[in-house]
Amino acid sequence: MDNTAGTMVLGIDIGGTNTKFGFVNRQGEILAKSVLSTDQFATVQQFAEEVYRRAGQLQAEAGLQHRLLGIGIGAPNANFHTGTVEQAPNLPWKGVVPLAKTFEEQFHLPCTITNDANAAALGEQLYGCARGMTDIIMITLGTGVGSGIISAGTLLYGHDGFAGELGHTIIRPGGRKHWSTGSEGSLEAYASATGIAITAKEMRAEHPASMLNNYAEDDIDARLVFECAERGDSMAKEVFRFTGQILGESLANFVMFSSPQAIILFGGAARAGEYLLGPVREHMEKNLFPVFRNKVKILLSALSESDAAILGASALAWQKN
Repeated sequence: MDNTAGTMVLGIDIGGTNTKFGFVNRQGEILAKSVLSTDQFATVQQFAEEVYRRAGQLQAEAGLQHRLLGIGIGAPNANFHTGTVEQAPNLPWKGVVPLAKTFEEQFHLPCTITNDANAAALGEQLYGCARGMTDIIMITLGTGVGSGIISAGTLLYGHDGFAGELGHTIIRPGGRKHWSTGSEGSLEAYASATGIAITAKEMRAEHPASMLNNYAEDDIDARLVFECAERGDSMAKEVFRFTGQILGESLANFVMFSSPQAIILFGGAARAGEYLLGPVREHMEKNLFPVFRNKVKILLSALSESDAAILGASALAWQKN
């Protein structure tokens, strides 16, 4: 018997600019959702108060009679173990912020937090294409490269709560300098949407016939590279082949670390389809120790991009109920 009938949780995704939140039932249906600006609040207390007010308003407007069981929050630099957000560069609250405690005191309900990439992995396991799987790696290809690792059914947090930063692993020692960390040759510097745009800008100087030379440098992004590839531009296709090679080599390392059933790709860059996925599969398999070959699925996320963050955060709360 399902004892969660008539109940819901509140999933909150905190970004540097906007915060999305919504009420989610056990089946992964978002019953109502809304958004507010993150950067208008000087303190996390003011922020929690406004989320509380807006959530109550949303619940009333939607006529929701479900009992609220708890809160799950995905946020940058969020630490599951301590309930704090630590030194998040793109949030308005600096230092070590007691996020979970603040929300628990405001709502009088249990609150669980983790970083946004970990939340995405949980959401995929609970509601998406990884349902029924106990061992997965979730890779988010957005402005950066996020990752969440689930092993034996449990998120990998490490002793300090910050395990799983696969985007910052060095895959090309002495390679491209990262725009914010200063590291050289990290996966994020190449396989993120930002990295794809950098690769395209570097390559077009050597390919004068490429369509990408018809655009101003500031207009070149991963979406434009995909559009040019679709129109037959060979250099644009090479950008994705090069990116897929680096990502595939990286995934081979990750597979040999945790032996997942599947690797799930999420985010705008993953929508490049076979331009990216073909080279990813090829170079992952080529670089695997034989015992790991032809065992790991590479899947695209089954979650809607607009809802995935809320669902991922809500999965955290459902873990507690």
